[in-house]
Amino acid sequence: MVAAVVQMNATPDVAANLAAVDRLTAEAADQGAALIALPEAFAFIGPEREKRGIVEPLPEGGAILAHCQALARKHQCHLILGGFHEQSSDPEKSFNTCVHLDRDGEVISCYRKIHLFDVDLADGTRLMESDRTLPGDTLQVTPTPFGLLGLSVCYDLRFPEVYRRLVEQGATVLTVPSAFTASTGRDHWHVLLRARAIECQCYLLAPAQWGHHHRTRTSYGHAMIVDPWGRIVAECGGEGDGVSIATLDPDVVAEIRRSLPSLTHRRLQ
Repeated sequence: MVAAVVQMNATPDVAANLAAVDRLTAEAADQGAALIALPEAFAFIGPEREKRGIVEPLPEGGAILAHCQALARKHQCHLILGGFHEQSSDPEKSFNTCVHLDRDGEVISCYRKIHLFDVDLADGTRLMESDRTLPGDTLQVTPTPFGLLGLSVCYDLRFPEVYRRLVEQGATVLTVPSAFTASTGRDHWHVLLRARAIECQCYLLAPAQWGHHHRTRTSYGHAMIVDPWGRIVAECGGEGDGVSIATLDPDVVAEIRRSLPSLTHRRLQ
C-alpha cells in the first residue's frame, strides 16, 4: 500500500486550512497514495474561544467532517484526520480525536487522545492541553488495505506502552499525527519516532504541523514515514507544506519480526 503523510501549517482560518488539505490530499492521491494521513489540528489552531465555535460531534459531524468525507470519496483513499476537534458534553472542553475515514467517506474508527500535553518548558513554551481538552481512555486499531493501523496523537509518542498495546492488538502500522513544538521537536521528534518503530517493528506514519500558527505557538515540521527497522524512508523538511510518500510492504514487517523476534522475547509485561 502506498501511504502519504501531510505537512501543513494550520492557523485560525478554517477555510484556508481546508483549502491546504484539499491541495495536499490531491497531491498525495496523484502520486498513488491509498492512505493519506493529516496532522493533528489540521482544521484549526488558534484562540480557544474561536475553537469552541467549530467543534463537531462524532460520528455525525458537521461541515468540516463532511468536507473531509467528500475528499476521501473523491480520491478513493483512506483518510486519517489526525486531530479532529470533537464536541463533548462539556461546553468548555472538546476531545482531540484521530478519525479514520474509508474510501466511501464513512467513519470507521475514532481514537480520543489519551495523554494531554501539559508542560512549562525552560524556553518559555507553556501549554496546558487539559485546560481545554478531555482525555480519552481507550486504544484503537483500525483496518486498512495494508493491515491493522494503530491510532495515536502527538504527545502519546512519549508513552511506549501505548504502542506495545497497539501491537498486541495486531497493529503493523502506527500513526502519530502531531503538532510537535519546535523546541521539543529539535531534540526528540526523530529519536522518539524511530524508537517506536524499532521497538514495535511497525511502519510509523507521522504527519506534522510546521511553522508559526498563533501567538507563540510554533511547530517543528519534519513529517515522515519510518520503516520497521527504524529507517526514515520519506521525510518533509522543517518548513513548508508538502507530502511524503512511501510504499508499505507487509513482507518487510514479517521478515523483520521473523529475523529479530524481539516481540516474542518479552519477559516483563
